[in-house]
Amino acid sequence: MYGCTIGDNCFIGPFVEIQKKVSIGSNTKIQSHSFICELVDIGDNCFIGHGVMFINDLFSEGGPAGGDQTKWKSTLISNNVSIGSNATILPVKICDHVVIGAGSVVTKNIEEPGVYAGNPAKKIR
Repeated sequence: MYGCTIGDNCFIGPFVEIQKKVSIGSNTKIQSHSFICELVDIGDNCFIGHGVMFINDLFSEGGPAGGDQTKWKSTLISNNVSIGSNATILPVKICDHVVIGAGSVVTKNIEEPGVYAGNPAKKIR
C-alpha cells in the first residue's frame, strides 16, 4: 500500500497490493491476494473477495501502455458492492447495491442494482 487513501474500519488482507491514487471508503473489506491498480475508487461498505483483479490498461493500441498514464482508465465501485473471489474488473462504473459473482469478468458499466455473473458479467437477478 502506498499513496492511497483508506477509510475508517477497513480490513485489508495479506498479500494485497493497493497502488497510489486508490481511494477505499469506510467499512470495506479487501481479502487476500487482491490487486487494486491506480485510478480505482471503492465506496463504503464494500467486500472485495480473494484474488480480485482490477485493470486500468485495456491495451488500446495492441500492447501495454507502460508508463503512459493518458491511456489508463479509471474504475468506480460505488457503495454496498460485493465482488466474489477471482473476479476481474475492467475500467467500469458499478452502481450501489451490486453483487458480482466469483470468477466474473466485468467489461461494461453496471447501472442497475442486482446480481451479476459470468464472462462477460450479465445480470442474473
